[in-house]
Amino acid sequence: MSLEGEYAPSPAQWVRDQVAEYEASGGQRANTLRDTGLPVVIITTRGNKSGKIRKMALMRVEHNGQYALVASKGGAPTHPVWYYNLKADPATVLLQDGPEPFPVEVRELDGDERAQWWDRAVAAFPPYAEYQQRTQRTIPVFLATPRG
Repeated sequence: MSLEGEYAPSPAQWVRDQVAEYEASGGQRANTLRDTGLPVVIITTRGNKSGKIRKMALMRVEHNGQYALVASKGGAPTHPVWYYNLKADPATVLLQDGPEPFPVEVRELDGDERAQWWDRAVAAFPPYAEYQQRTQRTIPVFLATPRG
């Protein structure tokens, strides 16, 4: 499955470069967050305002074939733009963790389920804990489940 439409690369050059290299290499290159050595996945969504295809690298937080998508924005006071894309169209999302993207259904977590996935996210990427301390908002966590 692929999302049809015009692709609008990220305004951030390093994000554009990482997504392009990850996709071109089937996940063999550009598969970690900059120099951290920590793995990432590529998420493809449809822009909630523009309708254009958007792609970004997010930290890889996987458990039993499901993935947490953490809308941290480094602890900024506002949600990242892709948060609104997922909220607007949670059924039109692709996730790439390796050679090929696959369709996922996403939903925002709350309560105990969010707490459990938040702990997994912090274990995978410890700076998330610091990001939460920087902001007054509760950092959203989505669960991405592969569609059969």
